[in-house]
Amino acid sequence: MRAFLFTLIAFAVLLHAENQAVPDSAKTAKSSGLLEALFAVEPDESIAKGHILTGATFSLIQGSTDDDALDIIIGDIYKAEGSMFSIEAFGGYFIRDALAIGIRGGYSRTKFDIDFTLLEDLGDLKQHRQYVSNGFFLQPFVKNYLKVLDSRTVYLFNETSVAFGYSYGISQTDDGEDLNKTRSNTWSIRIGLDPGLCIMILNGVAIETSVGLLGFTTSVIEVEENNETHSEVVYNIANFSINLLALDLSLVYFF
Repeated sequence: MRAFLFTLIAFAVLLHAENQAVPDSAKTAKSSGLLEALFAVEPDESIAKGHILTGATFSLIQGSTDDDALDIIIGDIYKAEGSMFSIEAFGGYFIRDALAIGIRGGYSRTKFDIDFTLLEDLGDLKQHRQYVSNGFFLQPFVKNYLKVLDSRTVYLFNETSVAFGYSYGISQTDDGEDLNKTRSNTWSIRIGLDPGLCIMILNGVAIETSVGLLGFTTSVIEVEENNETHSEVVYNIANFSINLLALDLSLVYFF
């Protein structure tokens, strides 16, 4: 509960800071640094006050192998099938020029089925493992666009958000003698700062790419094994690094 209250307070402070940072029109004599160099947002621009942004993303990854055994150092995988599916939608409203508030939500599903052998030369431990998980998240955000060029084509932006996630999964392992089932429930909260670049490709249509600059995640995992033993794991992750190989791409519509 304390982590939840801390998250809401932090989000409110960040929202207030964003509102104070961005003027309705471009240059302001009282600003300094980057804000002093911003160009004016015209009333008919996509990021002007009163406009709406929306978009959606979809991904599906599938893979399988059932020909030759795959050597995994401690054993061999003889058959494997898996898939990862995710869908996400978002929308926002520009309450001021270059400043939008909104929410995004999504669903993801992971499933795999593997036949493998561990320590084949020693113990020949054969197992069949199945796993499936489903996850959901809601993410309120504040998106601050920066018009650093006298252009309607390219903008910088920063998205400040708080994501609330929940997922549940079931794992089953069968070695021919014993059948073990593990159920897990995960709750998570993430506060993040995600700067990026917006490029308009058509009138009202843009491609946006962003990278996580700063993030703090708190997760609580409850695990149940064979309906008998229960355990709980709590962990926190602070991320202050930039991974340029993990860029997020989105198609965004403005109207």
